[in-house]
Amino acid sequence: MGNLDFSKLLKIDTSAFADMLSMNLDEDDLNALMMSMMNNSDTGTYSGNLRSFGYANLSEPTQIAIYAKNFESKEKVKDRLDAYNDRMRDAGEDKKVVSYNDLAGALMSSVTDIINAISYVLIAFVSISLVVSSIMIGVITYISVLERRKEIGILRAIGASKNNIAQVFNAETFIIGALAGLFGIGITELLLIPTNMIIRHFTDAGIHAALPPLAAVLLVLLSIGLTLLGGIIPFRKAAKSDPVTALRVD
Repeated sequence: MGNLDFSKLLKIDTSAFADMLSMNLDEDDLNALMMSMMNNSDTGTYSGNLRSFGYANLSEPTQIAIYAKNFESKEKVKDRLDAYNDRMRDAGEDKKVVSYNDLAGALMSSVTDIINAISYVLIAFVSISLVVSSIMIGVITYISVLERRKEIGILRAIGASKNNIAQVFNAETFIIGALAGLFGIGITELLLIPTNMIIRHFTDAGIHAALPPLAAVLLVLLSIGLTLLGGIIPFRKAAKSDPVTALRVD
């Protein structure tokens, strides 16, 4: 094959290589030195050092961080980006589509999912409590009808119709439900005062617990409706009572 000059093939200066061998390097140091010479990365170059220090060319950005001042502004920025991406896709320029991550939206979505799960559990417990309360109202109203059978017989004897008897008990149940709802709203408003004081003492988030007026009205109507619903069966029994039999009751 002839005499080959390996220094030209490896592109290594023989004098520099001889100097390296004369530095009494051990096997590990020599291996690290050779690997650094054979490495084709830009480590140690001007551009590599700038990249290591975090230098970025404004004309060639790789990513942009946008910080909105509030959630309304964040939604506007997101809508602008979505509109821009739609235009680029329609134009067939997929390379210009902007990929973004809504970190605040993802965080709020996770928090919202957790709060919704807790709310569903609380709604389930409240629903069970409402069903039990309706049953207890029906039982109490039924006991009231049994204790007032003589009164019912007297009302029927003096000419009261079945509808009149039902109206009497409906009115009583309506009043009970309305008063129960109003008492509940009043107690809630009173408890909100120390609750807000505790929240302001332990947190600085500016959270304020309050009961909206519309929700208060709906709660009172719900109390009245459940009370009337629980008294349906006792009302019918009171209206169908035989006056003669009711008058014989001690």
